[in-house]
Amino acid sequence: MSETNTVSKADSRDDAALLPPVDVIEDASGITLFADLAGVPKDKLQLHVEGDTLTIEGEVDLEIPEGMESSHVEVGRPRYRRVFTLSRELDASKVAAEFKHGVLKLVIPKAEHAQARKVQVKVL
Repeated sequence: MSETNTVSKADSRDDAALLPPVDVIEDASGITLFADLAGVPKDKLQLHVEGDTLTIEGEVDLEIPEGMESSHVEVGRPRYRRVFTLSRELDASKVAAEFKHGVLKLVIPKAEHAQARKVQVKVL
């Protein structure tokens, strides 16, 4: 799995997004990806798998109470977006996702052809 950075001329500052911090753990069965998406409610989280491309997008829900205005803003871009290219060893059709306490957990198993298997030896 590798990260894909694609920017088109149509992208503007309004389309800019934060890159969520991501941890990727690989084992014999596949990979587990953890993405920190603080402030993103479940209904504003989107995952897309198209071909070998995985896209994580989320919109931060920051509400300013009526009659108040921000005096200091550190999260000026209320969107997260990260795009990854999945290797052929992974089975993109079997991605499993969980979202808990602002952390997205994706489990992507290895494709059957990429998993270790025993070969039986015949004795002649």
